[in-house]
Amino acid sequence: MAQIQVQRQQAAATGAAAPPPPQSMPTQNGMAGGVATGPIPLGSTSLYVGDLDLNVSEAQLADLFGQVGQLVSIRVCRDQTTRRSLGYAYINFTNGQEAARALELLNFTPLNNSPIRIMYSHRDPSLRKSGAGNIYIKNLDKAIDHKALHDTFSAFGNILSCKVATDASGQSKGYGFVQFDTEEAAKNAIDKLNGMLINDKQVYVGPFLRKQERDSSTSNTRFNNVFVKNLSESTADEDLKNVFGEYGSITSAVVMRDGDGKSRCFGFVNFENADDAAKAVEALNGEKFDDKEWFVAKAQKKSEREQELKGRFEQSMKEAVDKYQGLNLYIKNLDDTISDEMLKEMFSEFGTVTSCKGLLVPVSI
Repeated sequence: MAQIQVQRQQAAATGAAAPPPPQSMPTQNGMAGGVATGPIPLGSTSLYVGDLDLNVSEAQLADLFGQVGQLVSIRVCRDQTTRRSLGYAYINFTNGQEAARALELLNFTPLNNSPIRIMYSHRDPSLRKSGAGNIYIKNLDKAIDHKALHDTFSAFGNILSCKVATDASGQSKGYGFVQFDTEEAAKNAIDKLNGMLINDKQVYVGPFLRKQERDSSTSNTRFNNVFVKNLSESTADEDLKNVFGEYGSITSAVVMRDGDGKSRCFGFVNFENADDAAKAVEALNGEKFDDKEWFVAKAQKKSEREQELKGRFEQSMKEAVDKYQGLNLYIKNLDDTISDEMLKEMFSEFGTVTSCKGLLVPVSI
């Protein structure tokens, strides 16, 4: 596993380095030196196991987790149509102590050469939906993996979820997410680690923002340069100057063209005053000119657009997992004659059932 070195920035006034954080690294579940740094739900018997290789079976999970304690059930979640693994599973133990021990001992254990990520299965979705205690970390060294990130941040409190974003080949994208069980722990982590050097790279640590909050934050950012697209091919620079000039003084307006001089149907307008640029965006976005509905917004650099798209995709995936994680029901002591169709019929009267499946691999260990 990757090792992390956390260093403080040198003091600007003196040039001297501030003392580093404590060297003793916490173990799993927010335990440091044998003392819990946050409340651990020992009564919970259900675990969520993510980042599974798509070929991992219930039998493999039974072999691994069965070494820790008595299992009640194991279910790898699969696509209802293709039966292909969705990359996560739920495991239930007979008691909370065994579940806690499994989380502590097996978190980040490689299975089919892919480290698994374990956390408690929280049936109450209110904490996940609130986003409380959730932080975002970027500019991470590519050598930092899930466990190294977990070990660094668990010094500040009990971690519910921890993940480094990776590409299709499993390589780090340089950012990740950590969710604590309290907002106080998250704020403490932000205060202590934001701007610190981790593996000689200065990291940004801040609150996780949902899409609505990101959109609101973006809308409050001041800008002078405006992007406009879906122009008609006949729209010229002078047309942009005339339309946008009604909202304030502009320094430039240009329609982008290819090598042959043909319009690429988008352009940029730069205002002298940021307030005028904002007024133009609000007034002209969605308006029709020459039967074309214009899209007008703040102009972004390529790196800003790429980072925004990456962040939106990663956070939308996380929100999707959070949304559906608490919607699963576990039923036991069923008679052998009960089929999937019978279960679906019984539960359909309470709402739409998206999937219904009996346990494929009975577990008795």
